[in-house]
Amino acid sequence: MNVFDFDNTIYDGESTLDLFFYYLVRKPFLLRLFPTVLKAFSKYKKGEVTLNQALEEYAPLIEKYVLRIVDFDNDPRLFWDKHMKKIKPLYDELRSDDDLIITASPEFSIEEVCKRLKIKRYLASRVNRTTGKIEFANLRENKINAFHELYGNEKIEAFYTDSPENDAPLIEISESAYLVKKNTVTKIK
Repeated sequence: MNVFDFDNTIYDGESTLDLFFYYLVRKPFLLRLFPTVLKAFSKYKKGEVTLNQALEEYAPLIEKYVLRIVDFDNDPRLFWDKHMKKIKPLYDELRSDDDLIITASPEFSIEEVCKRLKIKRYLASRVNRTTGKIEFANLRENKINAFHELYGNEKIEAFYTDSPENDAPLIEISESAYLVKKNTVTKIK
């Protein structure tokens, strides 16, 4: 099995941040959240907060707005109509039928792009569509835990990531691992 991180790996950029901008255009009141979102995103990318700290600090803010802004049925389709062009061409060269996407991005968005890319398996962050609560944040150590829960000791032949630090546990259990920077793929294990 090939396993891919999504953002900055096969997607050119951060899809969750792009999703925030998608909503920002449609719901201008979200502009007041912009500084907080950028601060949270920066802290996460720099590894300055633990998973539990991030969830404690930022989950209530997200949950407060989810049900007011997200149309779970239509938004993913509309978002990906405009953002499919950001899927890197390198994915076509690397893809196989048993690919798994493992990402912190929300499942309601990832589900749509995976359908379009004909990817059958993905692990993503889950938001309850009825309550707006974050049920599972697929970040850092949660990625490896979710993988083992669903796939046990299934072999990862190749793992692709933009962040060896954040994805170290997945790299460790992979036969080979690759760093993806823009359109360059470099073997790191």
